[in-house]
Amino acid sequence: MGRSARDSFAFAFSGRVWYWRGPSPYYFVRVPPAQSDDLAELAADVSYGWGMIPVEVTLDGHTWETSLWPKDGGYLVPIRARIRRGLGIDTDDVVTLQLTVATRDGRPVSPNPPD
Repeated sequence: MGRSARDSFAFAFSGRVWYWRGPSPYYFVRVPPAQSDDLAELAADVSYGWGMIPVEVTLDGHTWETSLWPKDGGYLVPIRARIRRGLGIDTDDVVTLQLTVATRDGRPVSPNPPD
């Protein structure tokens, strides 16, 4: 694929919501393998540590910034509680997410960075 931080990388996908009951519980959607492979190529340029990749997420018209969590060779999208609750989303629901990779300072990755 040969992507770098200067390439724009945005995509949409559908996935099933699942619940992780840890010390700090979260609801997640797993990024599909093909997109996870593409994201792994960008990770060195955009990750701020621990393999976390900053993204802008849109779900049913609601947009927020978060970070993808690396897990088992792929990535997980954490779903914000207030958005999930507001939309009535629960475990095993299938949702469609739009993701835009962001640089470390929160701005979307752009193919034409400012001088």
